[in-house]
Amino acid sequence: MSEPTEHTRATISVSSKGTQLGEIVLRFYYDVAPGHVKNFTTLAQEGFYNGTTFHRVIPGFMVQGGDPNSKDSDRASHGMGGPGHRVKAEFNSKPHKRGVLSMARSNDPDSAGSQFFICVADANFLDWQYTAFGEVVTGLDVADKVVTMKRDGRDNPLERVEMTVTITD
Repeated sequence: MSEPTEHTRATISVSSKGTQLGEIVLRFYYDVAPGHVKNFTTLAQEGFYNGTTFHRVIPGFMVQGGDPNSKDSDRASHGMGGPGHRVKAEFNSKPHKRGVLSMARSNDPDSAGSQFFICVADANFLDWQYTAFGEVVTGLDVADKVVTMKRDGRDNPLERVEMTVTITD
């Protein structure tokens, strides 16, 4: 596939225990976060996200996924992994409102890698501190299902919530 454009979309197919929960379709903010869009779409095209889980869900806030460690059933390392590279922050004026796609990171603003989150509620306190790089077009109800699942003390759903990510133009 060529470089991502304003027409590029991602579809996250979400399942748990072999049952399809639905699809989340994303459009990207290529105009304000081209590095993050390219990183996400490249990883998705390489199959990086397939079999990873939503490993952190916080009702009234967000669902987070994209950690390669979450392919392992040992939950101790979920949330600690990445692709082996970092993406420079592209903070922008897109507000972290319900449905926004943003990159997770550590305390270092330039530490984003593969982990991302989808806001299930407005989270304006994240504005200008995390890189918003897209938004849900359809399927926000799927994220709503995921965020309400029973979880452990680290906000990791007790049942694996796996994803497959495909990119289209």
